[in-house]
Amino acid sequence: MKRFYHISDNPRIKIFEPRAPMASQYRMLPDVVFAITGELLHNYLLPRDCPRVTYYIGPQTSAADRQYFFGHSTATYIVAVEAAWLKRIQQAIIYCYEFPPDNFYLLDQCAGYYISEKTVAPLQVKPIYNVMDEMLKRNVELRFMPSIISLASAVKDSSLNFSLIRMLYAR
Repeated sequence: MKRFYHISDNPRIKIFEPRAPMASQYRMLPDVVFAITGELLHNYLLPRDCPRVTYYIGPQTSAADRQYFFGHSTATYIVAVEAAWLKRIQQAIIYCYEFPPDNFYLLDQCAGYYISEKTVAPLQVKPIYNVMDEMLKRNVELRFMPSIISLASAVKDSSLNFSLIRMLYAR
């Protein structure tokens, strides 16, 4: 059975109400509650508005893209963030809500997004006090860069599986 999660900086959410998606590519959806499975949970283990480029190798990834984007990395996943966010990441406390699997369905296989059009009561919430440590436990390479804009463009045009999150805030 799949487990579904939602990350927030708010430790006191009792009920998740469906709301309009913020990302432009999902604005045609009805109001929903977003969730992610454990496999790609690391994409959200950062402060909410932290822009990030996340990617991993999929079955369609070319050898050239594998070499170019992963090089000698042994990580399964790469998450790139802007160096200006380092202090906020180090100081962040975030909360991982676990949801019951009922009523969720897959929206985006590559990004791992699941949605529910119904109100969701979390099963439990766990604080995460060290987000960098939590990512490293998941075989994630966390990269700090002066800017992630050109990387986002390159990843978007590649054969990798990826998610570009909060890019509105990228410099």
